[in-house]
Amino acid sequence: MLVLFGWLIAVPLVSIFQDMFTTQTGDAARIGGEVGDWTSYYLSRAFASRMSGIIFWKPLVNTLTVALVSMSLALVIGSVLSWLLVRSDLMGRGWLATALIIPFMLPAWTFALAWTTLFKNATIGGQPGWVEAMGYQLPDWVSYGIFPTIVIMTLNYIPFVILLVGNALRRLDSQLEDAGRMLGAGKGSLALQIVFPMMRPAVMSAALLMFADAVGEFSVPYVLGLPVQFETLATSLYRAIGTQQSGMAAVFTGVILLIGVVTLSLDTWMMREARRFAIIGGKGSMGRRQSLGVLQWPAFAFAFGLFCVAVIVPLGALALSTVMQLPGRFTLSNFTLDYWIGRDLGTVALRNGILLSDEFWAAAWNSVRIVGTASICAGLLGLMTGYIVTRSPVRWLAVALRQITFFPYLVPGIAFAAAFLSLFAVPHGAIPALYGTPLILLLALVADQMPFASRAGISAMTQLGRDVEESARIMGAGWWKRMMAIIVPIQKGALVTAMLMPFISGIKGVSLFIILAVPATDVLTTFSIRLVDYNYTQAANAVVLMIALIALVGTLVINRITGTGLAQGLES
Repeated sequence: MLVLFGWLIAVPLVSIFQDMFTTQTGDAARIGGEVGDWTSYYLSRAFASRMSGIIFWKPLVNTLTVALVSMSLALVIGSVLSWLLVRSDLMGRGWLATALIIPFMLPAWTFALAWTTLFKNATIGGQPGWVEAMGYQLPDWVSYGIFPTIVIMTLNYIPFVILLVGNALRRLDSQLEDAGRMLGAGKGSLALQIVFPMMRPAVMSAALLMFADAVGEFSVPYVLGLPVQFETLATSLYRAIGTQQSGMAAVFTGVILLIGVVTLSLDTWMMREARRFAIIGGKGSMGRRQSLGVLQWPAFAFAFGLFCVAVIVPLGALALSTVMQLPGRFTLSNFTLDYWIGRDLGTVALRNGILLSDEFWAAAWNSVRIVGTASICAGLLGLMTGYIVTRSPVRWLAVALRQITFFPYLVPGIAFAAAFLSLFAVPHGAIPALYGTPLILLLALVADQMPFASRAGISAMTQLGRDVEESARIMGAGWWKRMMAIIVPIQKGALVTAMLMPFISGIKGVSLFIILAVPATDVLTTFSIRLVDYNYTQAANAVVLMIALIALVGTLVINRITGTGLAQGLES
């Protein structure tokens, strides 16, 4: 297992740093050396050349600006909603607790495509958005660039804050606030001196995790930024790979990786510090809700309005756009089902509606085949990892396996895909070049999803005592027999969850596929991105809706199997 995950996880990342310091094919004449020679050319070009401001520093500033602003806005809005759902008598909070986290279940670029459907202008040609079709001219900063990118990423992160901060608020004993109130503290003092300090670990953890994710986010800046040359580190990495600048791609990957490792290491440190913030005592706790009084309707309007903005409007706009010939024209003659079931549409890259398109079903089959196989492998390997970590008598082996399977969590998807491309684009000994084959996607998905699968396996095996297995050993059952007849049947619920979670994540993922997939291995996400590039907005939105439906249904299936729900704690 160590050798397997060392090959799938450690070696690709090491190869990235090797590419950063070695002369790549096509650069030998420029650098003045041979391919494979050690060089600092790529670092100098990125950090200290005359072009470094455009090549590296501007994308870095854009990345950090988007990450910091969207993180801050999501924290403020999400924390307010968390308090309303958990500590107030907000009406309708039971269904709002579930409704407000729906964006967490959907791909982030679903909302980016909804934005272009509504607010696209004539800058890049093609069909205009609804607003412009209705006669209103929109400036570029509204349609593309930093503003819509921040808005979409903020809306996507708010449910994440609700989940983390809301569950922490639910565990906070209201008797602490009662004690402060009895000592004369006002509402402001209670919030600043009691509630916020106790919530600090959850707030900081949410902030750091959002920041790390935003640094590596590719799909939203790709859809909303590239039309106006608004580049982030992730889109610059994609452009470097597309123009075969392997050395510069390695530099971008290394920077994204470094930011991710530092940020999530800080989160790990914060979780250790959180032990000093014990808020559940042995005497039990109380979760008293405060009356909103005259603020009841404004608070409900705020929560319901956000649900409309984050869920109803984008999904509704996407759905309506798929049955419109011309955007923004609400006449009966303008509605059509051609983009779903039409034939001979007269377009170059899409002859039929998506449900009658061979390309769509080929991409759907590739998605199910590749992502499904990877999910089954990840689930089984995750359970095996949990077994070794909890049962191995060799302590260092268990610790090493636990750490190496968690490491992909520290690496943004776009950087991990670039690492796999760097390693497997060429043959290595008996291992042939895997780029362009389904196998490279399968291996990358397995490695990328191991943090979730291994943690599910470790959690499940920690709860399973040794006595059942010891009894089977006494009866003469070998290791394989014990695994298949005892461990797997007992842990089938955890195993199904460990398979379904990677499946949902893989189906809606973009970063790995956009780098590693080729036309022969198109999946639903890359198929929809290609339709976006062709400006076939209606068909692209139809494919995205299918992906969102699969992700949403899959999440509900997990909740049904496990008997829990993401919002279960918030509703109680």
